[in-house]
Amino acid sequence: MLKPLSTTGIGSLPHVDPEEACRLTLEAFDIPFWPQLPKISFREWMIPQYSEGMPFVRIDHEHENIYVERDNSDELERFYETYTDDCKIAVSEDFAKGLHAFLKIIRGKRFEVLKGQVTGPLTFTLGLKDRSGRLAYFDEELRQISLMLLQAKARWQIEQLKQHTENVIIFIDEPILSAIGSSTYLGVSREESLRLLTETAAAIKNAGGIAGIHCCGNAEWPLIIESGVEIINFDAYGYFENLAMYHENIRRFLDNGGMLAWGIIPTSDDINIETPETIIRKFRKRLERFSELIPQDMLLSRIILTPSCGTGSRNISEALKIFQLLMRLKEALA
Repeated sequence: MLKPLSTTGIGSLPHVDPEEACRLTLEAFDIPFWPQLPKISFREWMIPQYSEGMPFVRIDHEHENIYVERDNSDELERFYETYTDDCKIAVSEDFAKGLHAFLKIIRGKRFEVLKGQVTGPLTFTLGLKDRSGRLAYFDEELRQISLMLLQAKARWQIEQLKQHTENVIIFIDEPILSAIGSSTYLGVSREESLRLLTETAAAIKNAGGIAGIHCCGNAEWPLIIESGVEIINFDAYGYFENLAMYHENIRRFLDNGGMLAWGIIPTSDDINIETPETIIRKFRKRLERFSELIPQDMLLSRIILTPSCGTGSRNISEALKIFQLLMRLKEALA
């Protein structure tokens, strides 16, 4: 279904022209994805982009701030009244110009695979606060509503993209996973983290999608594997050794049909010192190291290639270099 060594991106691009960004993802990647464009507006940032429909959420556009403010309105009741297990909640053009431009450009076309993305429930609830600074995660009701909202956003994306392909990948973007367990998030339990991830992955699969997860740092990889995702996207450039520690878990994951998406092209300042030759060497070295633990033919049969993270924080020329390095790496491996 997914061809080994296929390339795709994480989500964000540095462009402010949605059509230009869409054309790039359609031309540069085997698996096109709709681009998130954080430089256009604060509403395209990770938390605001998926906040539409969330009871009590307030957005201060002038100060680029999003927060929760409970009041005596009937927002919560209306949310519960309209929500069902197969509920779909749209991401509007005001919050995702790249998504809507993408849907317009691909109208009438068919693809083998397309990719979307949704902010993960941990990153969402640990990034959204109330007026007093309390994180939404630590309000049980807000945590559950956030999960329901994000599931509905993923279902809606799958419905839209299924009009153009049989195979829709949705990455659950969870950069906060690298911080879980630190002193800042001591109150975040493993059990609840697993529940949130498992239920998000299940919603994607039940809607006919392929559930992936993106974490651009260190993480408790066994927890991620237990969540039932089918693709794990990791930072193979900066955090390879951390994943390799869990090679037995990874081997079982691959045995069960999972795929590893190697984020081997840096999206940090390191992009300025890398060349096709250095990236190819780094990849081969990591592959050789992993092959001491897991058969190389298994690794290469279950591999996707990506940048290490989104490119929204880079400039356009740097983003183009990142994508070009990715294409050169695939050519060298094919």
